[in-house]
Amino acid sequence: MPKHGKKFHEATARVPRESTLTANDAVGLVRDLSYAKFDETVEVAVRLGVDPRHADQIVRGTVVLPHGTGKTARVLVVAQGDKAREAEEAGADFVGVEYVQRIKDGWLDFDFMVATPDMMGQVGQLGRILGPRGLMPTPKSGTVTFDVERAVREIKAGKIEFRVDRTGNVHAPIGKVSFSPEQLQENLGAFMDTILRAKPAAAKGQYLRGVTVSSTMGPGVPVDANLYRRV
Repeated sequence: MPKHGKKFHEATARVPRESTLTANDAVGLVRDLSYAKFDETVEVAVRLGVDPRHADQIVRGTVVLPHGTGKTARVLVVAQGDKAREAEEAGADFVGVEYVQRIKDGWLDFDFMVATPDMMGQVGQLGRILGPRGLMPTPKSGTVTFDVERAVREIKAGKIEFRVDRTGNVHAPIGKVSFSPEQLQENLGAFMDTILRAKPAAAKGQYLRGVTVSSTMGPGVPVDANLYRRV
């Protein structure tokens, strides 16, 4: 187990032990408890009542956060011809088919990859490299598409992908501690709405079991999950 310093333990002591908070109070406390010298990322962890070992209980999807993540995503588009020009005009950071070979050679300086369907024969060769890193484009996430302009603009606007892990938890960034409480609350609300809509039909019992927000270096702060169960 990692050892935490004095500042972390002091922050943890200020987190309510026997109660949960409203979303606004929770994100406000996360901001107050942040102590690092850099602009920490604020993250949400959602515990779900699903069994990810079954394909029909996988929870995954995308959401465009109203206020973005506070990080400018580097977007690679594998396309050619008019679609390559469309990607460049939309603001993609890297465009071209030659990046397939560069990735095989070890280059991975991007956060999202978008590919047109006709390029997937080549991009598919990168599955073993990109898959484990969560960088493989897929039709479900909207990153395999001929609508390159829309895909790039959504990512640049704050689109994030999420997927339940093997323990039934979903983790996602919802901003920075420099964001206002209102911005963080709105981003959290948009994320939770998407999580609720992504509930698998095969999920039994209580779906939403816990919600916690935290900063990169700080302790988790529990949010009242009932606020979202009523939605």
